[in-house]
Amino acid sequence: MPFFLLFSVFVVATCGLIYELIAGTLASYLLGDSVTQFSTIIGVYLFSMGIGSFFSKYFKKNLLAWFIQLEIMVGLIGGTSSTILFLLFEQVESFRFLLYLLVSLTGILVGLEIPLLMRILKNKLEFEDLVSKIFTYDYIGALLASLIFPLVLVPYMGLIKTSFFFGILNVIVATVLCIKFEKEVKWASMLKTQSIAVIILLLAGFVYSENIMTYTESRSYPDKIIYAKSSTYQRIVITKNPKELRLFLNGNLQFSSFDEYRYHEALVHPGIQGLQDHSNVLVLGGGDGLAVRELLKYNTIETITLVDLDGAITNLFKSNHMLLDLNQGSLLDKKVKVINADAFKWLKENNHNQFDFIVIDFPDPSNYSIGKLYTDTFYKLVFSALKENGAAVIQSTSPFVAPQSYWCIDTTIQSVGFKTLPYHAFVPSFGDWGYILAIKGNQYSIPDNYISNLRFLNHETFQQMLIFPKDMVKKKTEINKLNNQAIVHYFEKEWSEYLH
Repeated sequence: MPFFLLFSVFVVATCGLIYELIAGTLASYLLGDSVTQFSTIIGVYLFSMGIGSFFSKYFKKNLLAWFIQLEIMVGLIGGTSSTILFLLFEQVESFRFLLYLLVSLTGILVGLEIPLLMRILKNKLEFEDLVSKIFTYDYIGALLASLIFPLVLVPYMGLIKTSFFFGILNVIVATVLCIKFEKEVKWASMLKTQSIAVIILLLAGFVYSENIMTYTESRSYPDKIIYAKSSTYQRIVITKNPKELRLFLNGNLQFSSFDEYRYHEALVHPGIQGLQDHSNVLVLGGGDGLAVRELLKYNTIETITLVDLDGAITNLFKSNHMLLDLNQGSLLDKKVKVINADAFKWLKENNHNQFDFIVIDFPDPSNYSIGKLYTDTFYKLVFSALKENGAAVIQSTSPFVAPQSYWCIDTTIQSVGFKTLPYHAFVPSFGDWGYILAIKGNQYSIPDNYISNLRFLNHETFQQMLIFPKDMVKKKTEINKLNNQAIVHYFEKEWSEYLH
């Protein structure tokens, strides 16, 4: 008996932490600001476990039967939680309440289980041995969950299938205990019936999890979904209508094929055409290859190094025929070297005055992991990576919606020794969008002419892009540093006010 019950501690710990991680990840996908979501969910979950532990003292009899009942309930609630949250995200106004309710229920039930197990085993093991074994199995289970969740479960199973899988695991443990100790378990027949019914329900969910995910996402996107996959880092969705393709990462629009040429022409050409030499170019982010497509219009470029974190993105844009048509096979060009790595870490090791031009095309600084790529520490690395008279261009969110965020980027870039040239362009899918050209040395000059095969940009257009109206003029902001991440706070506040 002790072995099976101790093994159940391992399962309880593993499944409990998995449910917690699923809730945090799902909240980050749907609500943004991953630090806040994970912090509050972990806090609520641990507090709820404390509540469960407190109320365990009121369970006086039939402890093994109650433990099995709790396992079934944890499996049912935890296993279906991600499906419930995805299905109701667009339907209920009080989504956060529902999220924390499910996290709390799971935490309370898991919090009840460990004290009950200790009381069940107190006559089977010496107290010192009991406590050490309970916590050893508990912590090993938590370690396993924390390792397999990002490395295996999210990229290969996704959130919905993972939650169903671990719900099934919970209920299987309950079923085995019920069968093995049938004579000692009160209500054994009822518990077996419950566990079988719940396993059937969860198995159905597991088998049809992709259909469930497709259904929930189809209600979140107005157009037909032609590709959807969870990578190690993000949820990738591509939609299509007769006029356009759209790429979404974690629900956020990255481009529309209808007007992305405006965004990418504005990103690339004002910087590179103002330089005397641009033979070696670095692209940070931009795994879709669209900025690289623009760079390849210059025969004078000898090498383009693209560093993007997510291999799922770069591989997709190297292989999908519709996306290859869009980026014109840019990532397959012999001049282009694709590296899948963290840009911050990579730049630390490759910042030795080797690039003439750097294109920085990261997502907006909506969380701390991205916000570090907008800090003075990062821009110092960019400064060092450029040759003496090089330049870098940074996509810098909307100066209309988020002026403090935009000018914070400008202030931070200037703080490390760059001269800056702020400008903005209207991209219908995004609205008014901002860029900042970071200039090192004295040889950059604003281009008088542009290459002829552009659809949007010319000299007159760029002159207008340099003018900021009164509601977008420069604002005084803090420098964005690793230890304050001021831009994340600016960004969260400004975009929240705009969207709500």
